[in-house]
Amino acid sequence: MPMDFSAAIPTFIITLREGVEAALVVGIVLAYLNKSNKSNLNGWVYSGIGTGILASGLVGWLFVWTLQLLERSNQPYAPALKPILEGVFGAVAIALLSWMLIWMTKQAKSLKSEVEQEIGKAVNRGAGWGIFGIIFFAVLREGFETVVFIAAQFQQGWLPVVGAIAGLIGAIAIGIALFKLGIKINLRQFFQVMGVFLLLIVSGLVISALAHFDKGAFILSQLDPRFASVCVAATDQSCFLGKLVWDTSQALPAKQFPGVILHTLFGYVDHLYVVEAIAYVLFLLTVGGLYFQSLGATSTPTQPSAVES
Repeated sequence: MPMDFSAAIPTFIITLREGVEAALVVGIVLAYLNKSNKSNLNGWVYSGIGTGILASGLVGWLFVWTLQLLERSNQPYAPALKPILEGVFGAVAIALLSWMLIWMTKQAKSLKSEVEQEIGKAVNRGAGWGIFGIIFFAVLREGFETVVFIAAQFQQGWLPVVGAIAGLIGAIAIGIALFKLGIKINLRQFFQVMGVFLLLIVSGLVISALAHFDKGAFILSQLDPRFASVCVAATDQSCFLGKLVWDTSQALPAKQFPGVILHTLFGYVDHLYVVEAIAYVLFLLTVGGLYFQSLGATSTPTQPSAVES
């Protein structure tokens, strides 16, 4: 039976999109240093990239280690804390990725001027640490959002990590194509397509985060009668998610093809509850509306020359 790589698709898309954003910042900085005859400072750029990636990996390792510690723990509330913590990671990932999706789209037009302004200040001060900081925090910001998403998908094993590595390699390849080989890529179209996929993936994360919280609340109510009230609105199927909207586990199971692809890209689940359905639709309407509104307010550079100096 062939290996199922569907769990790697979301992190591949997220890492590719955010990696390209980081690659644009790196490319702008390198181009500015080259134009200013300050190529001797390039080492600070590469140090910032490497350190940012390592720091992101460390954050991810700490998240996974925490979840594994809870899984092996003999503490009485550990079985409930693990799904609740996964739900928290999911909620944080939803907030970060939604903010990034909307904010980055709005800021894309002024990205080059803002980065050049910051790098100009650092060069004028002759401070390599200033250049290092610009690159480090640009890489760390994108990497942190990705590792939080991976932590929220911890139950899917190491395949999300494989997807993240593949996305990082793809982002590096696009960066090289833009700034080293001079290949023209329609970045505006790239970010728009990736943005739509990201919106759908995060919408699915809304459902899974709610499911984690529901599971944690149910386990907690079973472990300690004092917490029985958290499931006061419980049904036969859920703690606080309400009635079952559909059960398609026989016709289209979410863990088998093609359901697993629909689950990966669109958040499809074979057991959908009322609260999950409402939250999914509200998220799409609000965040999706803000995202498409931001597309009309600004535009991402369409050619490499728009981000080069």
